[in-house]
Amino acid sequence: METALTRLTGVRHPVVQTGMGWVAGPRLVTATARAGALGILASATMTTDELRAAVREVKSRTDAPFGVNLRADAADADERVRIIVDEGVRVASFALAPSRDLIARLKDAGVVVMPSVGARRHAEKVAAWGADAVIVQGAEGGGHTGDVATSVLLPQVVDAVGIPVVAAGGFHDGRGLVAALAYGAAGIAMGTRFLLTSDSTVPAAVKARYLAAGVADVTVTRAVDGLPHRMLRTDLVASLEGAGRMTSLARAVRRASAYRRLSGLTWRRMIADGRAMRRGRDLSWPQVLLAANTPVLLRASMVEGRTDLGVMASGQVAGVIDDLPSCEELVSRVMREASEVVEGLPRG
Repeated sequence: METALTRLTGVRHPVVQTGMGWVAGPRLVTATARAGALGILASATMTTDELRAAVREVKSRTDAPFGVNLRADAADADERVRIIVDEGVRVASFALAPSRDLIARLKDAGVVVMPSVGARRHAEKVAAWGADAVIVQGAEGGGHTGDVATSVLLPQVVDAVGIPVVAAGGFHDGRGLVAALAYGAAGIAMGTRFLLTSDSTVPAAVKARYLAAGVADVTVTRAVDGLPHRMLRTDLVASLEGAGRMTSLARAVRRASAYRRLSGLTWRRMIADGRAMRRGRDLSWPQVLLAANTPVLLRASMVEGRTDLGVMASGQVAGVIDDLPSCEELVSRVMREASEVVEGLPRG
């Protein structure tokens, strides 16, 4: 199936695997790329040395195009962009809108720039700055999310910008792909669905928790990092929501210290990142401190398998997923289902 997304990125199928921290590593991205979809490495939870090594590992396993997701507000964003350019990565994805200069620098190097946004005005801004495409996530999506449903947000953005739009939030099968294309999207992006594959390195116990969840078991909370965050409802989430302000801050300080040790960042670098996070987002310093919870709590579950100590970011689609196919099986199934849906549509 050829769309504006496949022509732009060089992949065979209009399907994107999103850059999930601690999840979207070389193994998952390689499997996605081999399946003909666009795999995206999550670099925010990697050091720069780890990022370069991960990129080279994927390149050693496949010649297919892939991308790297990075935080535009990170203090070392320039260094990460340099790695993307030096290593010949096809696509740069951003969790927050990159600056006009950053977009120009990547485009000048032949890199496709594809920011992720959750509002029409953000899509309009990055399109005006030269972004090649945009991933639009509706409220159904996992992790940090907004409050506008994909079915409402997607057509708004498609009508507002003249670049390819990739739909995210609530997608897991071929029916969703056809629906997104009908709205004018050039493809779909999926996170939770790729997390729940046999190629994902997430521990089996954590995958089991996702598979056992119903739609009502996925919630949105601000208790983890001060921002709306969609995840599985667990006892830990309930305890964080019930904790007082001083208890929450004390926990945040401990986890910030733990993340500093894990990431190798200095306190000066973390403070610089915190200042960048505050810009344009109206966050208090306590909220910035709480944001240090996220990498540590996600790592506890996604790497260590500690469902009792970690949080599990999740789209609402976790409630309707009940298997663990390989990436090859998943992408083939999505494309087959999409073809069957199109063929079954009434003809005038």
